[in-house]
Amino acid sequence: IGEPYCTSVVTCPSVLLFCSGSGEDSLDRLLPPTGAPRRKSATSLSKSEPPLLRTGTRTIYTAGRPPWYDEHGAQSKEAFVIGLCGGSASGKTTVANKIIEALDVPWVVLLSMDSFYKVLSPEEQALAATNDYNFDHPAAFDFELLVATLRKLKQGKSVKIPVYDFTTHGRQKDWKNVYGASVIIFEGIMSFADKELLQLLDMKIFVDTDSDIRLVRRLRRDITERGRDIEGVIKQYNKFVKPAFEQYIEPAMRLADIVVPRGGGNMVAIDLIVQHVHSQLEERELSVRALLASAQQTQPLPQTLSVLESTPQVRGLHTIIRNKETCRDEFIFYSKRLMRLLIEHALTFLPSQPCVVQTPQGHEYKGRSYKGKGITGVSILRAGETMEPALRAVCKDVRIGKILIQTNLDSGEPELHYLRLPKDISEDHVILMDSTVSTGAAAMMAIRVLLDHEVQEDKIMLVSLLMAELGVHSVAYAFPKVKIITTAVDKSLDDYLHVIPGIGNIAMIIEKPCDWMMEPRNVV
Repeated sequence: IGEPYCTSVVTCPSVLLFCSGSGEDSLDRLLPPTGAPRRKSATSLSKSEPPLLRTGTRTIYTAGRPPWYDEHGAQSKEAFVIGLCGGSASGKTTVANKIIEALDVPWVVLLSMDSFYKVLSPEEQALAATNDYNFDHPAAFDFELLVATLRKLKQGKSVKIPVYDFTTHGRQKDWKNVYGASVIIFEGIMSFADKELLQLLDMKIFVDTDSDIRLVRRLRRDITERGRDIEGVIKQYNKFVKPAFEQYIEPAMRLADIVVPRGGGNMVAIDLIVQHVHSQLEERELSVRALLASAQQTQPLPQTLSVLESTPQVRGLHTIIRNKETCRDEFIFYSKRLMRLLIEHALTFLPSQPCVVQTPQGHEYKGRSYKGKGITGVSILRAGETMEPALRAVCKDVRIGKILIQTNLDSGEPELHYLRLPKDISEDHVILMDSTVSTGAAAMMAIRVLLDHEVQEDKIMLVSLLMAELGVHSVAYAFPKVKIITTAVDKSLDDYLHVIPGIGNIAMIIEKPCDWMMEPRNVV
């Protein structure tokens, strides 16, 4: 599309998000594994069946993020935050790696305090160049930004993390986008040095390592990774690092829930930590889709719903695409025609303002123009992609985002696997596209993702070719400001939660020309 994008990707066991490093290449698509059902709880996860796909060049983790909100659309659980404190080069990152490997759960974020060093003034830059600036003092960190970022991340919001360059002692221009976590592991030498920060930590761990070992590790790291010379490292250690440890870091050990001697080699302590985190995650499990499916929807259809007028043309198009005898080519042609009408109808709900233009004949024409900064289309993969050509055909230069949501075959819950959203989407009106909506669980998850990226609720339009009444009520009840736009609303669902009478699986129909009407669908 030619626009900058913000890609938020799951961070799973062995795939850690190091906020002080460079970003990974964005993935164009993330498909679920076939034939390997996933497990429902953290304790039942098996290392022998990792949720991944392997290609010739990369390993893609595919475990999805389960709902982090309730049936009302409100966030009902926060991420579990583990704080790791310890002296410089004590092995905090190694302990974090061991915990994540042993946890074996998806959506784990590793947040480094090193990313939040303050931007140095020219005078401070000069001191840093001669190893005379104290990086081991609480004043060296931007605690205000750190606390605000960690709080938003714990609340499930999308955040931007600064990337600190230890060679230039400054922040890089491009910050890292991070979104979504079941567990956040936050590590740094001053992790326990701020009262507000301490209140955000659900579990506090102190990594206790012998000072001689820490010095050797620091020498090796600063010389090989940060371009320092041995004299400068020793000077900085004796002048700043050792006194700071004795004054600020070592006394913070009393605040820890668990002290881990010997760092990453202490597997007994790590196993105890993992058991506690597993129990906390199990207590926070939700069953959103079951609540939606069992809900009694007796109220009239909401005012936020707009159904395309059932003209003879629209009725005829529905007749063709609902007919099981319709061949694939005709289904594709007429469904795309109906999608075009639907998108045109949806655009009428965008805000507009009066404007005056000059015609080629030199006269004024009083018309209207779009009143907003931008328009972004977001498709819920895979079926939502079928509506993208219709949107592009009528909305020039529209930006497109994608959200992959799949049903967990064991739990029946929707799971977020991947998202790719344009930057600054929070300022746009968003057209959220899915071909059909049954219970509304996937649509609710997608809307929650957009809200977490600070898109305003009244700027979201859910556009679907066909919806069940249950799905309409679920979305409208949870998000009363979201506009819901469709061509038809069917009354009921069958035992498999398929819309009845329905139109089949549109994504399968367009992509695969065989037995499409009988193909089962994991509808959310």
